[in-house]
This record gives sequence, structure tokens and C-alpha cells, in this order.
Amino acid sequence: MASHTKSPKICCDSPASPLEDFDSDASSTSFSSESSLLGTNMARSLEPQPASGEVLGMMEEHIDQQDHHRNIKVPYGSIDSATTVAGSTLKGAPMLVLRSQSAHPLDPLSPTEIAVAIATVRAAGETPEVRDGMRFVEVVLNEPDKNVVAMADAYFFPPYQPMLFKPKGKPTIYPSLQLPHRQARLVVYNKRTNVTSVWVVELSEVHAAARGGHHRGKVMSSDIIPDVQPPMDAVEYAECEATVKEHPSFVEAMKKRGIEDMDLVMVDPWCVGYYSEEDSPSRRLARPLIFCRTESDCPLENGYARPVEGIHVLVDMQKMEVIECEDRYLVPLPPPDPLRNYTPAASRGGVDRSDIKPLVISQPEGPSFRVNGYAVEWQKWNFRIGFTPREGLVIHTVAYDDGSRGRRSVAHRLSFVEMVVPYGDPKDPHYRKNAFDAGEDGLGKNCHSLRRGCDCLGLIKYFDAHFTNFHGGVETIENCVCMHEEDHGVLWKHQDWRTGSTERRRSRRLTVSFFCTVANYEYGFYWHFYQDGKIEAEVKLTGVLSLGALKAGENRRHGTVIAPGLYAPVHQHFFVARLDMAVDCKPGEGLNQVVEVNVKVEKPGPKNPHNNAFFAEETLLRSEQQALRDCNALSARHWIVRNTRTFNRTGQLTGYKLVPGSNCLPLAGPDAKFLRRAAFLKHNLWVTQYNPDECFPGGEFPNQNPRVGEGLPTWVKQDRKLEETDIVLWYVFGVTHIPRLEDWPVMPVEHIGFSLMPHGFFNCSPAIDIPPNDATDENGHKDTMKGGQSEMIPLLSKL
Repeated sequence: MASHTKSPKICCDSPASPLEDFDSDASSTSFSSESSLLGTNMARSLEPQPASGEVLGMMEEHIDQQDHHRNIKVPYGSIDSATTVAGSTLKGAPMLVLRSQSAHPLDPLSPTEIAVAIATVRAAGETPEVRDGMRFVEVVLNEPDKNVVAMADAYFFPPYQPMLFKPKGKPTIYPSLQLPHRQARLVVYNKRTNVTSVWVVELSEVHAAARGGHHRGKVMSSDIIPDVQPPMDAVEYAECEATVKEHPSFVEAMKKRGIEDMDLVMVDPWCVGYYSEEDSPSRRLARPLIFCRTESDCPLENGYARPVEGIHVLVDMQKMEVIECEDRYLVPLPPPDPLRNYTPAASRGGVDRSDIKPLVISQPEGPSFRVNGYAVEWQKWNFRIGFTPREGLVIHTVAYDDGSRGRRSVAHRLSFVEMVVPYGDPKDPHYRKNAFDAGEDGLGKNCHSLRRGCDCLGLIKYFDAHFTNFHGGVETIENCVCMHEEDHGVLWKHQDWRTGSTERRRSRRLTVSFFCTVANYEYGFYWHFYQDGKIEAEVKLTGVLSLGALKAGENRRHGTVIAPGLYAPVHQHFFVARLDMAVDCKPGEGLNQVVEVNVKVEKPGPKNPHNNAFFAEETLLRSEQQALRDCNALSARHWIVRNTRTFNRTGQLTGYKLVPGSNCLPLAGPDAKFLRRAAFLKHNLWVTQYNPDECFPGGEFPNQNPRVGEGLPTWVKQDRKLEETDIVLWYVFGVTHIPRLEDWPVMPVEHIGFSLMPHGFFNCSPAIDIPPNDATDENGHKDTMKGGQSEMIPLLSKL
């Protein structure tokens, strides 16, 4: 569940661009990518760009002159008819290209756009009571059709690539290319009526207030979603804690445990899940977990070290009132653990080690990546950064520049769409701890600012994130996404033992990441891009264990005792990655298929006379029901997404393979209550035919969801064909956590993830062209005595 200790910056009237100049310890260097527009080379820097819908004034004079010579009448008079910015042809026909906005269709909403969307929805409320009751759970970009993205990349944003765009239908004499207005999608909860609605707002006119502009949006749709509860919000959690701590029955129960100072009490509201009709979404409910700090005045104390057992609390979050408070049984508070704190030595009575010397990462010529708005170019990779309140970091339009073969697509959209943490203790309250941290809280909304030298090292580019708060204000989390390069050891190496010639190359990777805090736990989500064409997804788990209290002499089978009177229940962490693949596909093309590969031992016989033979067997997954698959380390099982029309030099289809890391399945019976909402955990891999409405594996509103198997299990019942289509992979991966004493008081990072690796995508290793490095001494200076990268040692002459 969410911990909400962040200090957001209110910035409703901030400039539209959420990006700052490139951050560097050594300099304030900024990077830009050059583009060609109307035959003129124009650099687009990281300076704030005009807000969505604004005309680029510097282009008007040049455009007017060109239009006069061509005698083309350009519609003008509003920011949306905009201006002609390019002339091209489509099969010989002149093409009129209009620029209607300066924000890319996939850019996250700016603070101004969020404010406009909220103001538009508020103004559309039928009565003052409805408007006053509106609470804004989420405001996010309503992502456009893939064809719109292709048009934007082809004509409006560098690099200009008209070959990526294929207008539908027969071209006219002057086909007009104009980007549609950006749209916002809002999830609105009405606190007065307990009704959830989803709105789509067209951002028809969005001018930054600082430029003297005005705001206007247009409601495109408004739908009431019955029988659901949207995610909880930070405001609600704070109000819930205050409400519980003021309730007379709760105060009395804490007095029985020797606690009269309510300032020592911590109340973590947890969503109730769905176990019976009592948990139905007709009420907005929370079942808090209670913790209590010691009598010390230390503000840095780990309050999770003293869980309060036996007090059952149920809160109506709509009315913000305690509807149940029972002191069911008394378990003494655990005694203060001298090892409970994880702060610096001076604040916890310990001694920090003193033998750590500085480790400096130096990039004297700056990083190798280039950033233009949210577009990133690094080595031969290019992609776009996105961010949503629910998923956090999103990677859009991933492609690889492959020399004469041009820009080759790998994936349209990569993100983590859900996360479930089921606990394995049948005792109350732990059996109810089955958090859906994305769907019930929001991974993105729980992100926090990253610090240079602590979370990331080297030369770093930071991205900010913008959200609505519950009351409709706009908040900015600064530096919440970090992008930097990392050395990653040896990329490849070989020594010819006859000549002594050695060639080796060092590997580096581009890492894009963010961290979120979900109550006691922290999760870091990483996307690594490598020089050999590999993409690695990684989750780093850390933070504080969720604990339970023990009576004197008591032991728990379903957990680990980590201190006197204190134990950590066993549990699992599951993550769901949604991989909208587009291997060698142009936008709108559905030319992918999925093949499962298993290694098999050849049967004894004439084909295997020495009983040593094994081979890789491929199976085409032809439909969604056939594609319900699990990992199998014994057969080295993996899956390849192939393009059905593109071949490599050996005549094989080009592809990218999904390589599992360590994984597990739910350790629960088939009738486990949490699997009612999380049936998607029953398989490690699901494959669906792309549908823009199918975004979240447990459905959009898993909180208190009474429906069985909503989301992925329902969608795949259609059993749509997968032999040649637009493919989406849903990879479910998890870790089973048996707590250790070494996980206390704070858990060292545990790593889990998977890889996407080229499989016949290239004709040879794409890392063969990495240039050699010079050998350096211990101070980082070039060491000429060691012969640099290539060494020639005549080994044979020494024999």
C-alpha cells in the first residue's frame, strides 16, 4: 500500500514542457538532435517548447512565402488549423502537411494540459453538488492510434521518415496530414455519491497561462462505471489515519497495550480486496494495519518494527468514518529491538564502516545519448519516454538503426502494468494482505525524486512527472525518472593462442529507471538497453518487511522470527510486464507471430547412437488459448516473436526472443480468494491480439472487484488467432520471499526480471562494430606500456 510522504511542488501554471536541461556534475551541457524542415536545418534543444496546440511562430513567415508561390490556400484562424510545415508527395500526388501541435502525440500530459482537462470536467458537472463532490483519481494521456504516432514521426518530429506512414484509403490530389488534438482521460470519483466515472477530454486549446493564453477543452465522452472502486489516494490515506486515531474504541484498545500517545501510532490503510459480499464496491472500504513506535523521541525510528495485533478496524473511506473497531485479542507489543533502525550510525547508536574510498565515474566528453523532449537516441537505439500514474515509466516506439536496413522497429510500448503481493500466513490480518500496488494505488503516483550520487551515478538526464492530486490540483515530482549510462563489464573477448592477439570490448548500457515507495516496500523499475541489441527489464526489491507480533514463546510456521516478539510472514511478489511488440513492423502492420522453443533430448537410437544429442524444438502458438504458457527451466523454454515477412541472410524469419529469468507461480490453492481478482497469475505467459482497450491484466478497477477472472482470463476466451497479427505479450514473473534475518531492518536489494534478445534479427553480432578502448592505469590515464586494446604476444615463439 502507498506511503505518501512526498512533498510535491504545486505548479498548475508551469510551462508546458516538463523537461529541464541536461543535468551534469561537471557542466550544464545540453544536447539536441538536428532535423530538416522545409530544407532548413533546425536544432531542437531541450529548452521548453510551446504548449500543445500552439503555433511555432518562427515558421509563419517562411511558410506564408512558400504557400504564396504554390498558390495553396492554408486554412488559418485557430491554432488547430495551424500552418503548412512541409510539402511532400504520396505516389506522385502533392501532400499538404499541417502542424496542429508542438507536443508529440505520446508525450505525457503537461501541467497545463492536466489543469485544462480538470477544469473542463468540473465545468461539465450537472449541479454544484456534483462538481463539489468530484475527486480526481487519475488524469493521463489518452494515447492515440498507432497510425497517428506514425504520422507524427513521419512528418512532424525528427527524424522525418515518411516511409513509416501509410495513409489509409486512396490518396486524393491534396491529401491533408494533420495531427488530431491531444486527449486526456480522467478517472473521477464522486465523494458525495460514491460513483466512479471515466471522462475523455479533447484539449482543443491549451496555452500556458504565463504567455497570456487561455484554457479550453471539450468533453468527448463521459461514462459512469458501475460496481467499481477506483484506486485509493494519498489524501484519503492521511484522512483515514487521523480518523482511526481519534476513534474512542481504538484509543481505548491502544491504552490496553500501554500506548496513550497517539502520535506514536502509525495507521497504514490497506484496500480490503474481495472476500465476500461485505467487501462489495457499494462501499469504499479500507482495513488498516497498525504499528507503533517506541517511547523514544527519535523521528527516524523504524515504526514498522512494532506491529499491533488483535485490533480489527474497518473504515468507510467515502464517509471517512470507522464502521468497525474490535479489540479481538491481545498480543503484547514487541519489545524495542536494538537493531530496528537503518539510519546513519549517529542516529542509531552504531558505528558506520570507515574503509570505503570514493568511487568516481567520469565521462569527460559527456554522455553518448541525445535527448529531444521525450525522444531519446543512444548508440543505435531510439525510443520515447512516457509516464503514467498507474504504470510509472513507459517506453514507447523502440527501434534500432540498422545501417542500410534503416530504422527497424522492435516494440511499440513496454511497461509494468500490475503488481500483486500475496502473503502466505492464514492468520488474521495477514491473509488479507494481497496488495495490487498498481491497480489499487498506482506505481507512478508513488514515485519519488531521485538524488544524484545516491540513486544514480554519472552524467544523468532527469525527467519530471506530473499528476493530479485528489482535489484536482497539479503536482510535479521532480527528477522521478533517471537516465544514464553504465559500464557493464566485458562485452566480448577472444585471444588467439597461436599469435597472442587479443581483442576485447567493454560493454555499456543505457538505463532508464524510477523508484516508488509502497508503504513499507520500495520497488525500482529499470529498462536497460545494450549495445548487442538486448533489452533487459529489471525490478529491484528493497525496503522494510511487513511484520507480525508474537506472544511470548510463540512461533509461526508461516514466517521467520527475526527479533524477540517479531516475525515476518512468507509472501510472494508478482509483476506483470505488458510488451506490445512490433518486430520489424511498420505502425499498423500486424505481421508478428509467437513461437515457443523447448530443448529436447533425442531418443536413443540411430539418430542418437552416443546418447548425447539434444535439439531445440519450435511450436507455433496459433491462438490465445494455446498461448497460456509457463516457464520451464528444464527445457530452457523461451518464446520468439517473429516477423512473418522479413528474413535474415540465412532465409530465416527475423525475431526477438523473451528469455525468462528466475520465476515462480502462486503458492496457493485454486480457490484462494486473491486469485479471484488475480487469475492472470496462473500462467507466466499470455499472448493476445492487440486491442487498445485491453491494458490491465486484472481489469482497470481491481479494487474490491467482485467479478471473477476479469481482464486477461476473460479476453483470451475469445481465442483470437495469433499466426500473423499485432502481438501483445503479457509476461508474469515473481519471487517467493522467505524472509531472512539479513533482511532486517532493511532488505538488501533483490533482483528479478527478464530479457528481450535479438534472435535472427541481425545478420551477425550488432556489437562487432564497437571500437576498442585504450588500456588505462589505476588513475584512469592511458597506459601505453600495456599495448592498448589489441595485444600481440608471440606465444608460439616462446614454446
